[in-house]
Amino acid sequence: MYYVYLLKLKDNSIYTGSTPDLRERLREHEKGFAESTRNLRPLELLWFCAFKNRLDALRFERYLKTGSGQAFRNSRLV
Repeated sequence: MYYVYLLKLKDNSIYTGSTPDLRERLREHEKGFAESTRNLRPLELLWFCAFKNRLDALRFERYLKTGSGQAFRNSRLV
């Protein structure tokens, strides 16, 4: 399985990511191993979704990072 996830960061922004191992990736974020969120801890998992294949997960992650994807995220997911 592949996961797309949303994290709420210390500055109240939302980080969007994808990974094949959600638990391990969250540990990396929490311990500061992820450069993009290192200085924005603590963080909170807001939402995640599982996909059967990597390509679908990457496509949905990419969509959530667009303007219309952010609007969808804000109205439907968080």
